[in-house]
Amino acid sequence: MQPPEFWTHTNGVARILEPLGRIYGAVTSARADNAHAPRASIPVISVGGLTVGGAGKTPVTLSLTERLQDRGQKTAVVLRGYGGSLKGPVRVDADLHSSVDVGDEALLHVVQGPTWVARKRIEGVNAAAAAGATVAVLDDGHQHPGIHKDLRIVVIDGQNPWGNGYIFPAGPLRERVSRGLARTDAIVLMGEDRTDFAAQLPSHIPLLKASLVPDPLALSLRGQNVVAFAGIGNPEKFIATLREIGARIVAWHGFEDHQAFGAADIQPLLDEAFAMGALPVTTAKDAVRLSPDQRQQVNIVSVAVLWKDDAAVDANLSRTFRT
Repeated sequence: MQPPEFWTHTNGVARILEPLGRIYGAVTSARADNAHAPRASIPVISVGGLTVGGAGKTPVTLSLTERLQDRGQKTAVVLRGYGGSLKGPVRVDADLHSSVDVGDEALLHVVQGPTWVARKRIEGVNAAAAAGATVAVLDDGHQHPGIHKDLRIVVIDGQNPWGNGYIFPAGPLRERVSRGLARTDAIVLMGEDRTDFAAQLPSHIPLLKASLVPDPLALSLRGQNVVAFAGIGNPEKFIATLREIGARIVAWHGFEDHQAFGAADIQPLLDEAFAMGALPVTTAKDAVRLSPDQRQQVNIVSVAVLWKDDAAVDANLSRTFRT
């Protein structure tokens, strides 16, 4: 879903929905505060967030998975597969599965290594362990109650950490910040801390600072006219990335997060770009939902995580196991 405009303030619709949000948050936290969640047969690292939408959980999951692989671990990413039809547990195969089957994030992760989709994460992790994995990384697992997490990492958007401060549906929060942080072992601060909220975070929780940087291929868009489109949780970040690399956005089209693209959705954008002498561009997450033919016609902008302190990241991973 695209974030509604009223998530930026605390009056009007947001105030009307705020009591419902308190109920939603209480239920979410009560389920997540599961002291008796079953343990998997391998260590589990959870990457999650306290808000709905794109704080950077998937790029962080990709980065941590790569670091674990560099240390000799046999990783498996396990996720719900939001937007996909398969309940799992099923190992993702890019040659067999589409985003309609397993969701878009799963198709990003499988490029890097073994990836499993499972509504019940414990089943996905145990299946991955049986296939040889030595550690599992959950993408968006912070509120999932059905599995014990050995390391719980929360990703927070430094530019807009909590929106209007209300809980869904009145705002972007999934639960009260204090309840979510009480289950947190490390915080990833993504991007510039424009509100100085880091000073208000619990001092005992390690703070890892990071930023999202475009891949080198994206720099070829510098000075180019582009027709941009995306269906992600935080489209403003994509727009900002294009501007930072010097692309000239001559047209913009936003879609719902995880929206399944049909030919009728994308072909008019390709025609528009051709008529304007511009390049059609989208995110890597959106690209996996395009047909193979349309994907070849679109410039794909990928981003990666740049850590401020690599040693601090590795030290936190070592809290889970030693390599």
